[in-house]
Amino acid sequence: MTQQRRVAVTSPQTRLAHARRRAHTAWRPSALDPADAERALRVFAAQRRRAAVAVAALGALVFGLPVLLGALPVLAEVRLLGIPVAWPALVLVPFPAMVWLARWHLRHAERVEDRP
Repeated sequence: MTQQRRVAVTSPQTRLAHARRRAHTAWRPSALDPADAERALRVFAAQRRRAAVAVAALGALVFGLPVLLGALPVLAEVRLLGIPVAWPALVLVPFPAMVWLARWHLRHAERVEDRP
């Protein structure tokens, strides 16, 4: 048998994606005028502060609810329609709370952008 060189076969889309990834140029600052750039930085900082609050609230929700239920084992004994209260609390509370938190964050981020 003759030794043949192994060749990687990729689709044209993969080659294009790799080529685009390598074609990036160095980062350059935006071409905003100084007044707009200053406003953009203020808006970005205000949105970052709101995002930090939202992430902290999400962490408190995701980690705090199980800790609360672990700290209060009496909630596992309380039953509603034969189901321990802890189960619906873990299933039904986090997701609507996350939706509310996302809407709250989006509303405040847009409000910051709309300010003059």
